[in-house]
Amino acid sequence: MKLTENALTVLERRYLAKQGDKVIETPQDMVRRVAENIASIEDDPIWEERFFEVMSNLEFLPNSPTLMNAGRVLQQLSACFVLPIEDSMEGIFETLKHTALIQKSGGGTGFSFSRLRPKSDLVSSTGGVASGPVSFLKCFNAATDAVKQGGTRRGANMGILRVDHPDILDFIQCKADNKEITNFNISVGITEAFMEAVDSDSTYSLVNPRNNEVTGELRARDVFNLIVDMAWKNGEPGIVFLDRINRANPTPHVGEIEATNPCGEQPLLPNESCNLGSINLAKMVRQVDGQWEIDWERLAYVVEVGVRFLDNVIEVNKYPIPEIEEMTLANRKIGLGVMGFADMLMRLGIPYNSEEGVSVGKAVMQFIQEKGHAASSKLGEERGSFPNYSGSIYEALGKPMRNATVTTIAPTGTISIIAGCSSGVEPVFALAFTRNVMDDDKLIEVNGQFEEILREEGLYSEHLIEQVAELGTVRGLPQIPEHLQRIFVTAHDVTPEWHIRMQAAFQEYTDNAVSKTVNFPSEATREDIEQVYRLAYDLGCKGVTVYRAGSREGEVLTVGHHQESQSSAEQKPSTKHSPRRRPNVTTGQTVRIKTGCGTLYVTINEDEYGICEVFTTIGKAGGCAGAFSEATARLISLSLRSGVEPGQVTKQLQGIRCPHPIWQDGKQVLSCPDAIAQVLNDYIQNGRKGRFQQGSVEEESISANPVFSNESCPDCGGSLVQESGCATCVHCGFSRCS
Repeated sequence: MKLTENALTVLERRYLAKQGDKVIETPQDMVRRVAENIASIEDDPIWEERFFEVMSNLEFLPNSPTLMNAGRVLQQLSACFVLPIEDSMEGIFETLKHTALIQKSGGGTGFSFSRLRPKSDLVSSTGGVASGPVSFLKCFNAATDAVKQGGTRRGANMGILRVDHPDILDFIQCKADNKEITNFNISVGITEAFMEAVDSDSTYSLVNPRNNEVTGELRARDVFNLIVDMAWKNGEPGIVFLDRINRANPTPHVGEIEATNPCGEQPLLPNESCNLGSINLAKMVRQVDGQWEIDWERLAYVVEVGVRFLDNVIEVNKYPIPEIEEMTLANRKIGLGVMGFADMLMRLGIPYNSEEGVSVGKAVMQFIQEKGHAASSKLGEERGSFPNYSGSIYEALGKPMRNATVTTIAPTGTISIIAGCSSGVEPVFALAFTRNVMDDDKLIEVNGQFEEILREEGLYSEHLIEQVAELGTVRGLPQIPEHLQRIFVTAHDVTPEWHIRMQAAFQEYTDNAVSKTVNFPSEATREDIEQVYRLAYDLGCKGVTVYRAGSREGEVLTVGHHQESQSSAEQKPSTKHSPRRRPNVTTGQTVRIKTGCGTLYVTINEDEYGICEVFTTIGKAGGCAGAFSEATARLISLSLRSGVEPGQVTKQLQGIRCPHPIWQDGKQVLSCPDAIAQVLNDYIQNGRKGRFQQGSVEEESISANPVFSNESCPDCGGSLVQESGCATCVHCGFSRCS
C-alpha cells in the first residue's frame, strides 16, 4: 500500500487495532481484516481477494465505521442513520437513547424536528405548554457532548425543520452564537410552495404539526432573506429541498423522507441506515500513446466490486437497534460514490471550473450510475430484490434490484486522506502546504498529481513549491505556464457558480444526494449567497451548504473587549508587583487530562516557596487551542511568582465553558482553562497523589496554510478545511461531522 505520511498518521490514530496505546495492526492487516469479514458470506473465495485488491490499491474504500469495526467485536459498519422524533416525551427520549447507542458505535445521526409541536403550544396531559423543537435540539446536542468521547468517532448530527413549522424563525437563528449547538449541522426543509411564494413575494402558511391547523403566516421573502443572512454570517443553516428529495424516493409506499445524515448527502426514511463507499477517481486514469484518458474498463470493474462489497456489508452488519435492522434490510440502501475527482481532472489537463470539467463530471457519474444499477440488478437476480421492491419505482420498470438506492456522493474527509486524494467532488483545497514539526522544523507537503505534473513538465523546484505553499495558489506565478495555471485550480480559485454547477452535474446521476460546500471569499455579499441558493434550486440540487471564508473566526479568535470607565480605573491601587525569579531547578509533575479540544498536558512545578509555574501542551503546536492554553499557563506562572494564591487562580479559571465540554473520570471538563483549574486544584489538595494520570509530551506539531476556515483543529492544531458541508482537518482526519 502506497500511503502518505498523513495517511499513516490517520490510520494509526483512528483505524488500526490497538492494545492499550500500542498499535498491533498494519494497514495491510486492516485491509485483510475488512476484506475477509465482508466476504464471509460469499461461497467463492475470489471475492475476498477482489475486495482486498481494490482496497489495498486505494481504488475503493468503504466508510470509516466499516474500516474501523469490520471483523472486530463492535461490527457496526454503517455511517448514516435517520431517527424519528415523535411528538411525545416518551418518543423524544426513546430516540435520544437510540442516538446514544448509534453514536457510541461510530454512526452519524439525522433528525427532523418537524413533528414536534411549537413552543407555548398546549400539552393536554399536564396542562402546561410545550418548549418547542429548538429546546429539544439543544437537549440532543448536550447528549452528544456526553457520548462522543466514549465512541470511536465524535458524534455528529443533522437537525432539520420544515419551513412551514411555526418555530421556523427561532430555528433559523438557533446557531447565531457559534458556541451554541456545536454538535449539529442544521438545515431548513424547503418546500416548492415556499419557493413559489418567495418568487411571487407572497405569504405562506405556518402549520402546527400537532393538529395540522394553520397558526399564522409569514412573508416568504423575509424568511428566505433571514436564511441567507444567517448563512452569510456563519454558514448555517443549509437548505434541503424536501419535495425534490421525495420525488426521488424509491419507496414512496413505505414512507416520506424528512431528514438526512449529518452532511446531507444521504436522505433516509425514519429508522433507516446506509453504508457508503467511494471510488478513487485519481486511480481511474491511464496513459495511452502519451495521452492521459479515463480508464473506463477499470472503473466498471471497481464499480461492480464496490456494489457487491456494500451489499455484503448489510448482511454482516450489527445494527444498534432492531427497528433500524428491520428498515435497513427491507430497503437495502447503499451509497457508492467517488473521491479524487479534482485529481482526475488535473491529470487529464482539464480545469475544474470549466464547461469541460462539468461535462467530465457528468459523464463519469452517469457511467458509475449505469454500471452501479446494472450490478445491483445482477445481484437482484442472484440474491433477490430488496423486500420493499413491490410498490417501489423499480417494479414499474420491470427489472430486479438488490438495493433501493445505489449511489451517493459523500464527503470522504478521512478516507480521502488515507487514499491520498482530493475529497469527494470538491476542488483541491491546496496544492502545497506547510506542516510544522518539532523544534520549529517545517515540512512542505505537496499534492501528488501537482508534483508529478510539475516534474514531467520540467518545472519542479524546491523554491517553487515554497512559493506555492506560501501563496496557496499558482495564479500569477510567472514560472507556471498559463495553461497549467488554469488546470492547477484550488477551491479559492473556483467561483460559487462553478461549485453549484459541478454539484448539479453529479446530482443528475446520483440516487441520493451530493455532499458539497460552496465556498465564498470573505468579501462575498448576502446577494451572492442568495444567488447560489436560487441557482441550486434551479439546477436540480437536493440541498446546498455555503461557507464564507472567515465567517466563523469568532469561534477561536474573538474575545471580549470591555472599556473601563475613568472612575473605575482611578480606584485601582497603584502598587505594582514584580514576580520572583525562577530558580534554575524546579520539581513537579506532568498530568494528562482530556478536553473537548484534545488531550491537554499540564506541568506543575515548585520552588522553595511553593508552586511557581505551570506549563501546558495540547495536541500539535501552531493551533489556536495550543496558543490560548500556553498563554493561560504563562499568565498563571506570572501570577504565582507574583504572590497570588493558587486557590485564587483556580477560582478564576474553573467553570469557564467552551463549545466542546466532555466527561472524564466522572467529572465534566468544560474547557482547557477549566481543565487547568482542575489539575491545579487537585495538586493543591493532594500533591502528587492526585486522581489524574501522569503523562509525557511526545507529540509533533502540525499546521496547514492556506485554508478556508479560521478554526484550528482541536486534535492536532492544524487548520480546518470547510468542504462537503463539514469542517475537516487534512492532517489528522478530525472532522466536526464524524
